[in-house]
Amino acid sequence: MEDLTTASGKRLAPYAADPARSRGRVHPESPPQGRDEFQRDRDRIVHSAAFRRLEYKTQVFVNHEGDLFRTRLTHSIEVAQIARTIARQLRLNEDLTEAISLAHDLGHTPFGHAGQDALNLCMQPWGGFEHNLQSLRVVDELEERYGDYDGLNLCFETREGVLKHCSLPNAARLGEIGLRFIERRRPSLEAQLANLADQIAYINHDVDDGLRSGLLKVPQLMEVELFGRHHRVVLERFAQVGERRQVYETVRRMINELVLDLTACSQALIDAAAPGSIDDVRAAPALIAFSGEVGVQSLALKQFLFENLYRHYRVVRMTSKAARVVAELFEAFVDDIRLLPDEHKRKAERDRHRAVADYIAGMTDRYAIKEHRRLFSVDET
Repeated sequence: MEDLTTASGKRLAPYAADPARSRGRVHPESPPQGRDEFQRDRDRIVHSAAFRRLEYKTQVFVNHEGDLFRTRLTHSIEVAQIARTIARQLRLNEDLTEAISLAHDLGHTPFGHAGQDALNLCMQPWGGFEHNLQSLRVVDELEERYGDYDGLNLCFETREGVLKHCSLPNAARLGEIGLRFIERRRPSLEAQLANLADQIAYINHDVDDGLRSGLLKVPQLMEVELFGRHHRVVLERFAQVGERRQVYETVRRMINELVLDLTACSQALIDAAAPGSIDDVRAAPALIAFSGEVGVQSLALKQFLFENLYRHYRVVRMTSKAARVVAELFEAFVDDIRLLPDEHKRKAERDRHRAVADYIAGMTDRYAIKEHRRLFSVDET
């Protein structure tokens, strides 16, 4: 198998995504100058309005709860850093990996999963709401930056990576980009990698944020194998430093272990499958994975966070309020589209419920709160 060589001179594995052999864009464009197709995609994502809005969208803690907690934007940057590091070791396309990582949460609602669940419930009679599908909708339709077309007109490979999950009914409506869900095929290795880099990022920074918030305590986490094993080493070596720095040391060691394990295990799977091209990757089983032991420990930490952080009564109180804000906004706008800004009002005249869902999904946490006050408080205008 011969390596691929990109226009910038990078040598990639033969099974990596090659920008020169991309399946292309929905709307044909002249080739970029000074960068390749996947670099162009990454740059379009970074300059999009949806990407900027991630700065004020919830990861776990609503934006106004503290300046040091992660947001969707900082989360996406952390995912991209982890994914690029592993892509380099596996000789995958770093630029495509970064583009997918930066775009994977563009369709997330305000207030995190609580907002998504509330909006999905509101939209059940009209096709539901899936944040992965909404991310694709953002880059395909909702971004309005170019005169020739709606959306960002990204390459097929970037778009398939953005669409991590999709229900079969929605996949059937998407044409080529949804076909892999119906045929049970895989996306590129770059897309598979971005998906697991997402997991590495959020389970580790949610530990950090949970401890910073006081909702989690170190003695609790010591019972979790992945954290406890590394924290005991840190306590022995850095007994003289404060708890905050000890936590940082522990989290970075956990990230390092997960990254090294994912790299080594994935390389072994790739070597065993010996794909000769990206098409071979799509036909093979998943080739980016943790080893069995580390995968179990990672899953145990996810379960701990679910039970002790995401279901903590203080988080539930805020997410319950957030869900109510989303539901009440949806009902108000659907009942009277004159309440919508002009551009969204015009869209609502064509497809009322989906246009309202698009408008709410694009809101930041603080904008949703302000809109709710404007609609329901006599003191706001």
